[in-house]
Amino acid sequence: MKLPPPLSSLPPLPSPPRLPRLPGPRLSSALVGATALELAVLAGHLITYPLGLTPERPESPEPRESRAGSAGRAGRAGPESPARTDHPENAPSRPLALPVTGDPIAPAAAPPVVLLHGFIDNRSVFLVLRRALTRHGHRRTASLNYSPLTRDIRAAAALLGRQVEAVRARTGHDRVDIVGHSLGGLIARYYVQRLGGDRRVRTLVTLGTPHGGTAVAPGAGLHPIVRQMRGGSPVIEELRLPAPGCRTRFVSFWAELDQVMVPVETACVDHPDLDAVNVRVTGIGHLALPVHPAVAAAVREVLETPETGEADVPVTGATSAA
Repeated sequence: MKLPPPLSSLPPLPSPPRLPRLPGPRLSSALVGATALELAVLAGHLITYPLGLTPERPESPEPRESRAGSAGRAGRAGPESPARTDHPENAPSRPLALPVTGDPIAPAAAPPVVLLHGFIDNRSVFLVLRRALTRHGHRRTASLNYSPLTRDIRAAAALLGRQVEAVRARTGHDRVDIVGHSLGGLIARYYVQRLGGDRRVRTLVTLGTPHGGTAVAPGAGLHPIVRQMRGGSPVIEELRLPAPGCRTRFVSFWAELDQVMVPVETACVDHPDLDAVNVRVTGIGHLALPVHPAVAAAVREVLETPETGEADVPVTGATSAA
């Protein structure tokens, strides 16, 4: 009987072929951090959301003497000077630029601020920003709600116009400032640019607003107002039309890690007729823009300066100048 050869004498088995490494997504630490912050903001907002379901109770009208004093101080604050326009193709390479020249507006003379939330949201999203604006009694604010069933940006802009008139009547101010987040900024811009709201609005601040339309619009096929936020929609094309003589100053905050704005530069104001400054914010995403303390402080600084220039302003925390 013939015995098999020992194992040591057997030829070695061929090694298996090496498979090529499949390319996979590489998440930067900044994006991971921003995503974690977005989830934290969302969780916190779900807790505070019920607080903003009911409409805000209007403040009592200012006494006539207070109105007269405000008007006099406003006249001494000096006229506003035109601002430089920062187009989005230049914005990514610029540092955080805020209008900071000129003396701050006196508290009594500062226009009231109207706060307008985004899609399927309510006024509770502005708890941090409102506190930043009123911390030293500088400003009267009005947080407005519009129905999530609103089907048209044009109709929402007309409603905003009526609410602005009511705020003017209560406060005695000829003009107001508006801060709008996401869809709220687009509604406010339509009111200013297409419905003559530039006569009533001194400064419009937008936070993560799809000025050029966004390719990411959840439920775009289901909700008409969301379809209007997509690039190329009739509303977006209307906002590209000439707007000569528009008197409102625009300041747009856009976040480099905003996953709702695609591309991110769509949150910049790019219009030759508009007096606009685009402010880049790094390290945070879409939901954090209206609630981050550093952004709130920057918005307050914008609204407290009557004239527009550009300077580097450091932002700490999750946002930074870059």
